[in-house]
Amino acid sequence: MEQTTLATNHDTADHMSAENKFDDDDYPAYTMGRAAEILGTTPGFLRSLDEAKLISPQRSAGGHRRYSRYQLRIAARAREIVDQGTPLDAACRIIILEDQLEEALRINAELRQDRT
Repeated sequence: MEQTTLATNHDTADHMSAENKFDDDDYPAYTMGRAAEILGTTPGFLRSLDEAKLISPQRSAGGHRRYSRYQLRIAARAREIVDQGTPLDAACRIIILEDQLEEALRINAELRQDRT
């Protein structure tokens, strides 16, 4: 089963001002340890999300994973589903389908607005 990574990495992140980085949900501001602490999970859980290709954190110059707020929200949703007893691979698929549905609804709303 091929899965799509939800979180995108922007090449422009290094060129942003401090204010823009603060407001950017995609800016990789959190280390793995800090991300795990915020989520109340283990670094291993975050690694498993990377291995499942649900999220692909950026890497620091030293090769350490760096997570964005958007990725933390996805990881929190995955943890919520897994904590309810759903296997990780199924949780990842659920999140991908939820994301695709949200995008389809957004596009549908835009098309309806364009018609009026």
